Amino acid sequence: MIEAVGLAKHYGDLVAIQDVSFRVEKGEIVGFLGPNAAGKTTTMRILTGFMPPTAGSARIAGYDVVEQSVEARRHVGYLPENVPLYNEMTVRGYLAFMAQLRGVPRRMVPGRVSEVIDAARIGDRADEIIGKLSKGYRQRVGLAQALVHDPEVLILDEPTVGLDPAQVIEVRQLIKSLGGSRTIILSTHILPEASAVCGRILIINEGRLVAADTPENLTKRLRRSQQVRLQVRGPAGSVAAALTAVDGVAHVETGPTRDGVTGFTLDAEPQRDIRENVARAVVSSGWGLLELQAVDMSLEEVFLKLTREEEQVQMEGSA
Repeated sequence: MIEAVGLAKHYGDLVAIQDVSFRVEKGEIVGFLGPNAAGKTTTMRILTGFMPPTAGSARIAGYDVVEQSVEARRHVGYLPENVPLYNEMTVRGYLAFMAQLRGVPRRMVPGRVSEVIDAARIGDRADEIIGKLSKGYRQRVGLAQALVHDPEVLILDEPTVGLDPAQVIEVRQLIKSLGGSRTIILSTHILPEASAVCGRILIINEGRLVAADTPENLTKRLRRSQQVRLQVRGPAGSVAAALTAVDGVAHVETGPTRDGVTGFTLDAEPQRDIRENVARAVVSSGWGLLELQAVDMSLEEVFLKLTREEEQVQMEGSA
């Protein structure tokens, strides 16, 4: 549904993005992550036809965003970072106006407006003036206008920026509910947002795509060893010695002891699952095993590792 091939955008000597390629399949919710000024918004604007690329191509629902711009736009709904609302209009009036601009047949406008009001959960504010709405409701109105022409593709640029925690949760839930029936690409620099709603992650840094995969696969690729965390009731020194001797354990880190219970973090040798051996060592020694779990990298750790590695490669290349 969304395809970018070798996208580049240059402003004179400034390179905003370079050689950005990816696909988003039908029904996917994909997070487009990167620090500020990484190239996220530039890519979104190219995909939605707001600006042409310097090089490369992009297609929405099979239509080239430059050569077939009108057709491509008919299939995409766009929520920019700064939502273009008319503050003097009512919510319902604004959405009806946007539906007509998007080519919705006149006889179908009232029905489409009612549908997106329900989808965005703004029915209790439908007849209020937009300028009097809270930031959270204004963001929902922006999402409703992106949906009003029933597009197959949604492109959302920083959809929760400036919202309070309760509003962020509401908007995330709304976006997640739209997945499956629509293809969604969600641009953000807020990592918990991607973790909460996205099945796959694209990471861009300094204008270049540095990763594209599920959070789980990115974690597996970057973590060179499995980590296991456990809590054991027993003498800390003896437990640590026994854990060190377990086949496959590469390193043991001993944490604090409280009420006779000590926490340990173990690093396994590459491609080794040490949990069964660890559990057997603790239980056979007569100690209490209170917790045993594999530790995954957080999305924050994945993001920082990838962007720092990319920056290091670029520094070495320019040296």
